[in-house]
Amino acid sequence: MNAPSPDGSCEQPEEGSPSTSGPATPIRMAVKALIIRDGRLLVTVNAGDPPTYFLCPGGGQEHGEDAHQALRRECREELGCEVEIGDFAFLRDYIGADHEFPDHADAHQVEAYFFCRLADGTEPHLTEQADTWQTGVAWVPLADLADAPLWPRALAAWLTSDEEGRPGYLGNVN
Repeated sequence: MNAPSPDGSCEQPEEGSPSTSGPATPIRMAVKALIIRDGRLLVTVNAGDPPTYFLCPGGGQEHGEDAHQALRRECREELGCEVEIGDFAFLRDYIGADHEFPDHADAHQVEAYFFCRLADGTEPHLTEQADTWQTGVAWVPLADLADAPLWPRALAAWLTSDEEGRPGYLGNVN
């Protein structure tokens, strides 16, 4: 019999769930910045698979960093800018085995998105500290996001939906 979970239940894990399929890859926590100015979203431009794709600035949280410290560091590395962090926007899971990229099959990342703004007097640019796959930065009009190579794809619909109806958790989306 399974030991009770913190909520007191003793449910059996589903067949094939991470708790029954052997050692699991650690879940990676990441933070992302939603920087919108003049109806455009600031993204990093990246090369790889797909050939060119856009991501919101941000990345993995390091041990000992809180989410805001990690996001400020990542934005300095990827944008060359300081950011002012605003409200929490949403949380997203990415479980690679459930999506289209075979080389991500073992990945599980939880991403916390925050609304941010660039510090006064700064403009984003590619830096030497950027990820090796990052080739630049761009401002993409919100109206063009649905057709842009933006990941996660669910972000385009979320950003262009009614603010009152936006969920705080997007689920396991890509």
